[in-house]
Amino acid sequence: MKVIICGAGQVGWQIARHLSGENNDVTVVDNNPDLVARATETLDVQGVTGFASYPDILARAGARDADMLVAATHSDEVNMVTCQVAHSIFAVPRKIARLRAQSYLDAIYSDLYRQEHLPIDVVISPEREVADAALRRLTAPSAFDVQTFFQGNATLLGLQLDDDCPVVNTPLRQLTDLFSTLKAIVVGVRRDGTLFVPEASDQLFVGDQVYVCAETGDVNRTLEIFGKEVTRQDRVVIIGGGNVGLSVAEALEARHDRIRAKVIELDRNIAEHAADSLERTVVLHGNGMDIELLREAGIARADAVLAVTDDDKVNILAAVRAKAAGCPMAICLINDTSLIPLMEPLRIDAYINPRATTVSSILRHIRHGRVRGVYSVGDAEAEVIEAQVLSTSPIAGHAIRDIEFPEGVLVGAVLKGEKVVRPTGGTKIEEGDVVVIFAMAADVREVERLLQVSIDFF
Repeated sequence: MKVIICGAGQVGWQIARHLSGENNDVTVVDNNPDLVARATETLDVQGVTGFASYPDILARAGARDADMLVAATHSDEVNMVTCQVAHSIFAVPRKIARLRAQSYLDAIYSDLYRQEHLPIDVVISPEREVADAALRRLTAPSAFDVQTFFQGNATLLGLQLDDDCPVVNTPLRQLTDLFSTLKAIVVGVRRDGTLFVPEASDQLFVGDQVYVCAETGDVNRTLEIFGKEVTRQDRVVIIGGGNVGLSVAEALEARHDRIRAKVIELDRNIAEHAADSLERTVVLHGNGMDIELLREAGIARADAVLAVTDDDKVNILAAVRAKAAGCPMAICLINDTSLIPLMEPLRIDAYINPRATTVSSILRHIRHGRVRGVYSVGDAEAEVIEAQVLSTSPIAGHAIRDIEFPEGVLVGAVLKGEKVVRPTGGTKIEEGDVVVIFAMAADVREVERLLQVSIDFF
């Protein structure tokens, strides 16, 4: 597949890294020559320096015979014009654009939007993706990572193993014997900074970060087995009333299980807009790092604080102060990945990286075919792929133990009809089944071959 990626920032670079690693023909376009040089020097991609919306630049990038264009520059307007030019002049079949401004999103998702007027096949909104990620974190507050599959019937949990974890120093095959009815499986382990797919004989140790794929109905039991407290979130303080904070507050208001939220926003205009948009949520105008304002928001009685301003340092400091004031759970929005190692020593329970969520969303739409979902783990170190098994797939009709999966691949769950099955070596994969597969980045291409999904992108 020939792909043009417009924008060589972190999102564009990560997408290029994924696709070039899978032997796709990738060209990166950016008006910053240093970013283009970084991409071409570190990845197996071609680079073009210039404005992505210019027809001559797209022509140099090979738009005349491109299969797909991903517009992920920092400018919404450039992304939209680039897709229009790619459609009108070069007839690029599939166009994906990252858009951030709420005004554009409101228009695009309304009845006013028509494909022929703005030819974008898929719109990716980082703010909406982050808001969804934040809501998932609140459903399992003791997990540092949460993602759902099978339309919510299976859940991937990222769990930090502490001293009081009951299953440390226990071989994974014994977990299956001890909890025979538990529909959960450990698919990935990060130890000393290195992520790997465990074998049945491997043990878990204090300090490990594990990724567990579980049937959603077994999530609470899974958390308890791994020594995590299962708590209900009744009160939430949201620091930041912009697009992300407002989306989270609106979603909490719409839920059947009533969750009381309070929003703190520094900018008066944004605070007034949030107050006008929300019905039952209290909006406070002020600095989220102000301890007196946090107390006024009832931080000591809150079950969680969600810091989602556009300033990483404000998010971190506000979360630390909230924890010091008695809030048991802190979730931060972090754009700068170099700050992520600070989360554990600062006792911040979970973080959301907008670039990672955006990359996952774009990958989900790039791998169209029978792939229903893709989630990027860590710093693009692994992917969790949800895909339907075709009759022509090499794995159809075979037991898992007989399938030649690479070492860095593990099946986390199987959906047979409407039933979620915990996979074992004897589980037979059949046509029509939907599988969730955890794969290290280097093995994604082989997984796609086994699923035969890379031949059908549109």
